Amino acid sequence: MQEQVAVGIDIGGTNTTIGLINARGECLAQESIKTWDYPRVEEFIDRLHAIAREIGGDSIVGVGIGAPTGNSERGTIHASNLPWKGVVPLAALFRSRFCLPVFVMNDAKAAVLGEMTYGAAREMRDFAVVTLGTGLGCGIVLNGEVAYGHDGFAGELGHVIVAPGGRACKCGRRGCLETYVSATGIKRTALELLATEVEDSSLRDIPLASLGSRVIDEAAAQGDPIALETFRRAGETLGLALANLVAVIHPEAIFLQGGAARAGAWFHDAVSRSLDENLLFLYKGKVAVQRSALPAGGIIGASAQVWRAR
Repeated sequence: MQEQVAVGIDIGGTNTTIGLINARGECLAQESIKTWDYPRVEEFIDRLHAIAREIGGDSIVGVGIGAPTGNSERGTIHASNLPWKGVVPLAALFRSRFCLPVFVMNDAKAAVLGEMTYGAAREMRDFAVVTLGTGLGCGIVLNGEVAYGHDGFAGELGHVIVAPGGRACKCGRRGCLETYVSATGIKRTALELLATEVEDSSLRDIPLASLGSRVIDEAAAQGDPIALETFRRAGETLGLALANLVAVIHPEAIFLQGGAARAGAWFHDAVSRSLDENLLFLYKGKVAVQRSALPAGGIIGASAQVWRAR
């Protein structure tokens, strides 16, 4: 008998990852597509359906989706970082194509669900996961339960304002955290430094389209001063925001997940220093900040919706 699997889908502002996840949280296969290659959501769903059937066949028992501004109660998304505008009834559209149970969740809440089901937070009752991708998301668990808030949108840490009147955000406001600390925010900081500083930097030779957080991290590993300063600023800003988050929810731990979270010590040391400097004395030494060790955390977390519902 073929092993049953859930389809986990992590919809990001740049890439969408789809994978087959078994009930033990093991990723058996995965593929990625470019989200913006599909201006019509129907074409996007058709492509994911084709991939799922190709790699999963008849062993699929359900589909779990994590997406920016995903609403688990309504099965909808309304995201500024995606190509489809307005409120998209994502669960209904996927259900009509797959003819299987479909669950939609905010991508950061999916990440926190994966961490509490399969990751390092299995024994924790109060923690948060911060996802650092094209945007910045946050999932929160309080007293062992995922926090959804009144209308399902609790945890929008990426849209906490850290610089009033600062960088324009796609949400329509200015100075949001994700404009400084997400992968796109890190790129913006590097570009500003390249424009205003005179130091030699290998980043000056990188085409604009190729200048991403991974390239900047690689340059930082070689001691590039612009790259190091870029991550120092991002780390300090995130550490300050996390100190404020701790004052509100007092988690046992905060896990960092996503592409930018894989940056080196130059980023994580800056986060830790800033967090410690800005923490209220009541919380000092009581909150661990660490990179999530969960592989393919986005799709594993999304698939956990399927297994928890069975």
